[in-house]
Amino acid sequence: MSARAVYLEIDGSTAHLVLNVPKKRNALSEAMWRAIPDLLTEARSNAAVRLLVVRGAGGAFAAGADISEFEAVYATPARAAEYSKAIASALDGLAAFPKPTLAAINGACVGGGCAVALACDLRFAADGSKFGITPAKMGLAYPLNDTRRLINAVGVSAAKDILFTGRLMQSEEALQIGLIDRLVERGELDDAVEAYAAQIASVSPSTAKITKDIVTRIAAGQTEDDEATRQLFLDAFQSADFAEGYRAFLEKRTPKF
Repeated sequence: MSARAVYLEIDGSTAHLVLNVPKKRNALSEAMWRAIPDLLTEARSNAAVRLLVVRGAGGAFAAGADISEFEAVYATPARAAEYSKAIASALDGLAAFPKPTLAAINGACVGGGCAVALACDLRFAADGSKFGITPAKMGLAYPLNDTRRLINAVGVSAAKDILFTGRLMQSEEALQIGLIDRLVERGELDDAVEAYAAQIASVSPSTAKITKDIVTRIAAGQTEDDEATRQLFLDAFQSADFAEGYRAFLEKRTPKF
């Protein structure tokens, strides 16, 4: 295992972005936030990567931002703005990652950790994991992009409840309200992620990229086709994946994407 606090590990067609400070339940330091964009660039530039999995080392996903740094990072308005910009760069970069992303959640997924999970396309969690977004407990506010991602996942009323109270919730409630997409038995999370990664690897990566772009546009409020979305649709017909896909269909074989 790497000694770095956050690192990228490539395993075939899956890239793992690993939060690696188990003694602090993977609380995210400023240095970790600043490292994430470069790791995302590395994963994005690797043509073999079909899926990015974000996970925590040890028994937690991420217990939030590293509170031990708060006195320093919030010392002045300018310093606070700099710190907030670093966090936004990491989270918005993860949300904009062009390939499918999956948060593999075990244990605590709280505060900044929940923000990381919400920046992923999908969230799988092990039974017994706990969730919460807690700025109300510290007199802080949740940023607009992070709030939008929360609302997109759970809806306006549930988002208000989560943010107004700062309460922790169990994994069953998180599944019920849509905060997570799949709940598995404790000890089966790795198998569930591996099986999903195999599914992603078996289908067209260009379809996944185009689909993610279109879904992102819809989630951001776009309601009608424009030149960009029409071109995305047409681009699919000119792709190598389509050429392989329809030949495989005609030849009654499994496509090789």
